[in-house]
Amino acid sequence: MASTDVASLETMVGICLLSQPELVVGAVVIIGVVVVAVAIKEELDAYELRGVRPEEVRPESETTPVPMDVAKRRPKPDQSPSGEDWPPPAPPDPTGRERRPECEPIPVPHLGGNGTHNECADKIPRNSFPGWDVFVNGKNFDALQLTTRTLWDVKTDDFEKQPPRSQKFFVRMKLPELRREARLAEECGYDFVIGVRSATHKNVLFEEEPTLKVVVMDWC
Repeated sequence: MASTDVASLETMVGICLLSQPELVVGAVVIIGVVVVAVAIKEELDAYELRGVRPEEVRPESETTPVPMDVAKRRPKPDQSPSGEDWPPPAPPDPTGRERRPECEPIPVPHLGGNGTHNECADKIPRNSFPGWDVFVNGKNFDALQLTTRTLWDVKTDDFEKQPPRSQKFFVRMKLPELRREARLAEECGYDFVIGVRSATHKNVLFEEEPTLKVVVMDWC
């Protein structure tokens, strides 16, 4: 189309020049401008046919390097308020039964500073958490044997050194709390055992409350 228009224009200009020679210089200028414009348009049309304009041509973008993974820090073990490492969590119930949240055994630091008492509790055979008390159903127990589901309360008083009357008084003072501990353990499906250091203590407890389970701790 552009080539045809230029040819037609040249023919018309030629006719005019034959009739008016004084227009030769102006006609040459006009024809030159038209030819240049047509050439530019043809070049632009060629780029459009290829689907890209000259100003749209860009160099290939470089691939962004993938950052290397940061080395993971080794986690530090949790610690108790006293600076000791927490014990491992309690293993699941060996019977496979589901327990209420308050019945889940939670290891906690020993209460008080009675070294003899803590040592006797820690040495209970098959103690699942030596060095720790166990919090169950709102109560701190001295030990837990998970294999037999047994909670312990340890008594390390010099019971046999007291006169018989004082012994009975001492046992009667402790019985309400011992009965409560036995009930809390039973509510969560645990047995409850009282550990004492002498046969005398065991016998007086049995006389006052035959339903309680009492064991003489011959290991301490």
